[in-house]
Amino acid sequence: MKVLRIIARLNVGGPARHVVWLTDGLKHDYDTLLVAGVVPPGEDDMSYVAANAGIAPLILREMSREISLKDALTVWKLYRLMLRERPDIVHTHTAKAGTVGRVAGFLYRWMTPATLVGRPRRCRFVHTYHGHVFHSYYGPSKTRLFLAVERLLAKLATDRIVVISRQQRQEINEQFHVGRSDQFAVIPLGIDLSVYADWEARRENFRHEMNASSDEVLIGIVGRITEIKNHRGFLDAAAQLKKISKAKVRFLVIGDGGLRPQLESHAGELGLRDDVVFLGSRTDPENFYPGLDIVALTSLNEGTPLSLIEAMANERPVIATAVGGVVDLLGQKISSADGYHICERGVLVEAKDAETFARGLERLIVDDSLRREIATRGREFVEQNYSKDRLLSDVASLYRQLVSEARP
Repeated sequence: MKVLRIIARLNVGGPARHVVWLTDGLKHDYDTLLVAGVVPPGEDDMSYVAANAGIAPLILREMSREISLKDALTVWKLYRLMLRERPDIVHTHTAKAGTVGRVAGFLYRWMTPATLVGRPRRCRFVHTYHGHVFHSYYGPSKTRLFLAVERLLAKLATDRIVVISRQQRQEINEQFHVGRSDQFAVIPLGIDLSVYADWEARRENFRHEMNASSDEVLIGIVGRITEIKNHRGFLDAAAQLKKISKAKVRFLVIGDGGLRPQLESHAGELGLRDDVVFLGSRTDPENFYPGLDIVALTSLNEGTPLSLIEAMANERPVIATAVGGVVDLLGQKISSADGYHICERGVLVEAKDAETFARGLERLIVDDSLRREIATRGREFVEQNYSKDRLLSDVASLYRQLVSEARP
C-alpha cells in the first residue's frame, strides 16, 4: 500500500514529530513518501528529526504557511506527484497542507477519462487537524474564508477527518459545522515513552545547569514563541505570582520565535528581568522536563499540546488554559477555587486570565500533596493512552478500513 503524507513544513512543534513517527513507524507495512514545504526565516527547522529517522522528505519550495499565488503551483506539483506515485491514501497534516493537498487530490480523483463512466480513481483522502484556525489566529473575514474552504473540502475531497481529541471533534464538527459526524475519527497523539522512563535520574542534571537550589521552584513553558501560544500571558501571570507568593521562583521560557525580543522587553517592563530565563530552542526534552517543578501552558487555541503530554510522561504537574484538547488531557474537574479548577491531571484556567493563572500556580507551589497526586495520575494516563505503538496501530487500522472501503 502506498501513502502520500503531506505537511506544510517541518518546523518546531508536535506535527513535525508526528508525521516523522508515522512515516518511520509504518514503513514496514506502508510505502510512504513524506512531502513538506520550506520552513520560513524566523522559525526553527526540525528536519533533523526526519534525518535521524532515516527519512528524506520531498521538499516543495513553493509550499509555505501564508496564502500566495505559489499555492496554485503547489497544487499542480502535488497533482503531478499523485499521477506519478499513484497513492492508495493521501494523508494531509496541518491547515495549508490540508488545503493544497486535498485540492490536488480532488483533481487527481476526478480528472481521468474513467470519470465519464463513473469510475474515478480509488485513492482515499485523510486530513488530520492537529489544531485549527477557526478562532484566535486571524480576523473575522479571513477566519470566515478559511472556515468556508474547510467545509467545502470536507464535503468534496475528504474521506476521513482525524482529530486528536474528543473536545477537538466537538469544536470542529459540532461548533464550526465542518464535515459529517461519520467522517470523524479520534486518534490521540502518541510519543516514544521509553525516552522518559528514567526521568528521576536526570532531574538534578538540568537543575545543576540552571544553578537552581533545592528550595527553588522552576516553572517552565515549552513551545514556539508565537502569538497563539500567548507567552505574554505567561509573563503577566508570573508578575502576578511574584506579588502574592513568598516562594523562591524562576520562570523558564523554552522555545524560540520572532516574538522573543518583544517578550524579553515585556519581562523587563514587568520587573521580571532577573526572574525569567529565555533558554531558546532545546532538543533534549528528556533532560529539561525532569528538572522543572511545574509546566505551564497559556495558549489561546490548541489541538492537544505535546508539551503537556511530555510533561506528564516525566511526572510533572501541569497548569493550562482551557482550550481545545487540553480539556480532555487534564480530565474531570474535582473541585474549583478562586476561579481555577483542580482536575484529575492538572489545574485548568480560562484563557486570558493572568490573575487566576497566578493563583493556580500559587496553589501548586504550596500544595505538595496536590502536585504529587496530579503528576502521578498524569504519568499513568499518558502511559495508558499516548504511546507511539498505540498511535501506529490506530492509524494502520484506519488505513486498512479506508482501502477496504475503496475496493469494489
